[in-house]
Amino acid sequence: MLSIALAGKPNAGKSTFYTAATMADVDVANYPFTTVDPNRGVATVRTECPCLELDERCGNDRCRAGTRYVPIELLDVAGLVPGAHEGRGLGNQFLDELTNADAILNVLDASGSTNAEGEPVEEGSHDPVGDVEFIESEMNQWLAGIIERNWESIERKSRSPEFDINDALTDLLTGFGATTADVAACLRSLEYPNDPIQWTDADRETLAEAVRARTKPIILVANKIDSAPKATLERLRSAAETVIPATADGELALRRGVEAGVIEYNPGDEDFEITGDISDAQRAGLEQIREVLREYGGTGVQRALNAAVYDLLDHITAYPVQNETKWTDAQGNVLPDAFLLPAGSTPTDLAAAVHTDIAEGYLHAVDGKRKRRISESYELEDGDVIKIVSTAS
Repeated sequence: MLSIALAGKPNAGKSTFYTAATMADVDVANYPFTTVDPNRGVATVRTECPCLELDERCGNDRCRAGTRYVPIELLDVAGLVPGAHEGRGLGNQFLDELTNADAILNVLDASGSTNAEGEPVEEGSHDPVGDVEFIESEMNQWLAGIIERNWESIERKSRSPEFDINDALTDLLTGFGATTADVAACLRSLEYPNDPIQWTDADRETLAEAVRARTKPIILVANKIDSAPKATLERLRSAAETVIPATADGELALRRGVEAGVIEYNPGDEDFEITGDISDAQRAGLEQIREVLREYGGTGVQRALNAAVYDLLDHITAYPVQNETKWTDAQGNVLPDAFLLPAGSTPTDLAAAVHTDIAEGYLHAVDGKRKRRISESYELEDGDVIKIVSTAS
């Protein structure tokens, strides 16, 4: 399962975002370090279900009238403060927890109601543009510190006639969550001395930044957008490549309204319908949320998760079935499973995602939409329905 981490200063709204996306109970309070131990839960990304091409909807629990919700892991990490890479505010511990995340959502308080330390201040008194590169900078410096602390060991190894600088760096950096391919790609993009003794601090910092950017890409989530000045949002958009305006409070209110049976709303929708009895105050609050949805096309919570998985990580959704004609499993369930795979994945990659035994016994695959056999090298497309034929049942 893909893992997306929420990071940012204390009080930026990470735990509210997490609660809204997972509907798990966590502590939410207006003081730093409400979260100390990381919260892990299941959120979803939203996509079109292939059942829209059928006469009837599939009836899967994660399909709502043709909108499919695919599970991912969501990690809520404690707030980071300036100097986190040096251990300030338990920063090293919290940064370590980001190691296994595939991508990071940097949740930023766009309203300017928290200072650089994450402490509550008068709304608008802190400029959030100064926080844009905060998480990226702390992670880069943290990784550079790890490389520097292990450099003496690499220098000792270099005395061996079999020493290879690329192998030594690969051994070191795969512990950070990078794959061998990740490290190789980063090293190909850089120029550096073959002798580790000749490396400078700048060389190590450049390597750290390249590995972090490849293995822990970041999207900025401008939270509390309902109380942020429009000019601030525009400046944030100028300061970052991708900015998702969001109101985690709004999303949480809508999801709790669904739980209470008083509104109809699907995560990621641009509107909702009030269906139950509510007070005048509740109605007024919901109408304020509706205004934000209309202005920004949603609360931003679902959009941020989708942007991380489908855009930043460039994944697709594929649907394995046992009956390529009816798109069912052995029990007759229509489109029972959905798998997120990197773009460029093949039927054998899908087989491996389903089960290692199925991959080991792989024979061929059938495209359920086009009703034809496809080759091992076929690149899966988003929404493909695939039957894997294997010696494993």
